[in-house]
Amino acid sequence: MKKRLAFLHSINFKIGLSFILILIFTIEIIGAYFVRQLEQQNVSQFEDSVSVKVYVLNQISENLTDNDSHTRANINNTIQDFARNNSDITDIQVIDRNGIVVGTKDADKASLIGRRTLKDQVRRSINNNKKITQIYYDKSLGSSYESITPVSSPDNTNVVGAIYVRASMESVYTGINNIIVIFLTASLVAGLLSALIAIFIARAITRPIDEMKQQAVRMAEGDYSGQVRVYSPDELGQLAMAVNDLSVKVEEATENSESERRRLDSVLTQMSDGVIATNRLGNITVINEMAREFLNKTEEEANGAQLVDVLGISDDTSFDELLESPEPMIIETTDFMDDDDIEEGDDGSLILNADFSLIQRNSGFISGMVCVLHDVTEQQKIDSERRQFVSNVSHELRTPLTSISSYIDALNNGAWKDQKLAPQFLNVTAEETDRMIRMIQDLLNLSRMDQGRSKLNKELVNFNEFFSYILDRFDMMLKKEKADAKEDDTKVVKDYRIKRIFTQKDLWVEIDTDKMTQVVDNIMNNAIKYSPDGGVITCRLLETNKHIIISISDEGLGIPRKDIKKVFDRFYRVDKARSRKQGGTGLGLSISKEIIEQHKGRIWVNSAEGRGSTFYISLPFDPNETGGEWDEI
Repeated sequence: MKKRLAFLHSINFKIGLSFILILIFTIEIIGAYFVRQLEQQNVSQFEDSVSVKVYVLNQISENLTDNDSHTRANINNTIQDFARNNSDITDIQVIDRNGIVVGTKDADKASLIGRRTLKDQVRRSINNNKKITQIYYDKSLGSSYESITPVSSPDNTNVVGAIYVRASMESVYTGINNIIVIFLTASLVAGLLSALIAIFIARAITRPIDEMKQQAVRMAEGDYSGQVRVYSPDELGQLAMAVNDLSVKVEEATENSESERRRLDSVLTQMSDGVIATNRLGNITVINEMAREFLNKTEEEANGAQLVDVLGISDDTSFDELLESPEPMIIETTDFMDDDDIEEGDDGSLILNADFSLIQRNSGFISGMVCVLHDVTEQQKIDSERRQFVSNVSHELRTPLTSISSYIDALNNGAWKDQKLAPQFLNVTAEETDRMIRMIQDLLNLSRMDQGRSKLNKELVNFNEFFSYILDRFDMMLKKEKADAKEDDTKVVKDYRIKRIFTQKDLWVEIDTDKMTQVVDNIMNNAIKYSPDGGVITCRLLETNKHIIISISDEGLGIPRKDIKKVFDRFYRVDKARSRKQGGTGLGLSISKEIIEQHKGRIWVNSAEGRGSTFYISLPFDPNETGGEWDEI
């Protein structure tokens, strides 16, 4: 049913139907005009033949004035003889001027002779001396021609009567009907032939159009391989060639567009910045992988979503406000980060700089917006650290400077005269000055390390002996402090014990002995500072496949979990008041980390609050390396 309806709406059907209807209408109009003219001509010829016959009857007009019965009988006989020779005449009556029937064609109607005629047309014709004719149809007689001709006297002075003639026109109309049948038959044959011709012509027109339609459908589906056949060099052929050219050009344009799209996708994928494009309503149409990583969104979640919702700024601004004022803004995406993506030492935040630009046509119409996201987390972190560093340095210098200034002011105000206080004040001033010098020296060392100007003077050493040598120094310092304390009862010395757990295998490692000594000293000093009186400091030296592991453990207060990842930051102290009181600068562990990293090693700490801390140092070494001749030196 659908195919049948589709055919009725096709151009093929419409062209054929139009051609057939035009032909039929043309034939019918021409046929109607022809039949009408033929009918008028035949009727006119019939009237002329009847008029000629009536003219013959007019010869008896002179006898109508004679009332002799014999004369009138002759008139009747003449009429009957005339009627026998003209079979198409169905009725003839001769009426005198008084309306009396003088003669008639049929003998059966002889009773009418001598009677007044009942036909009013006859009386009007006699009275008006005017010929009256008419054609009419009667069910019993069929189509008939009726003529009433007035008869004048021989001298044409007056009307002496009239001749009534009725003739059958069946032969005339039968001939016309036969001609109409022939015409209709010819029209039907012509219609069938025209239908075949119309179908052929419509097919010849619509077949190229249908092929072009199929090619257009294939092009819409992305298939440009087909070509439309050119049947002739006419307009349809030229259109087919144009479609073929269009197919080639569209294929080239599509390939170029696809190539540009792939190139754009590649560029967007490789970009270190996030790129987001929207339509006029603010719905995201394009988003690259980096932007999805920044915002922790999948492609399905981002595509079609509102830009302000994905950026998390919908509470502060709307997309229409961005269109009116596309100013850059800083976006923090902490809420978008998954816990699994947060690395150790990171607080999980991501700071992005969002730049907005409008997509405008030549007419000025805004069709969308492009947002470029740049990760400024590290930059912000560096700025924050720089500000924190300046603040810390200022604070660390202000404290000893304030102390020095206070003691100098006291000395200037007369305290120098007090032999007991003056030496104490000068001693504090010297200690604070030494402390500032040490801090500035540490800062200079860190600066050289940051700039890569700190060089390592490596040498191959037996790390077992090197580590033991450093620990022996601390044992000697403890003994000396205890001896001094016996001589000076006011001096308090913290007692501790160093426990050593070393591998028995000699470990030969290339190190800068001075800087590595500084590292171990920093860690040991911290262990001693934070260990309780009588505590044990455990020092271990182990080896793995390609590394040596040094660990130094104390039994002190330990480090809170939240502070473990910050202990190697510059100026960071877990207990600021206690560290400053004990003379630390807050730079020792930072310097130690830099030195270890210069040696391609790693330093880290494990600690639990109230259970002490263990610092680990991992250094690379070659297990096959030995001291050789250097062992004898």
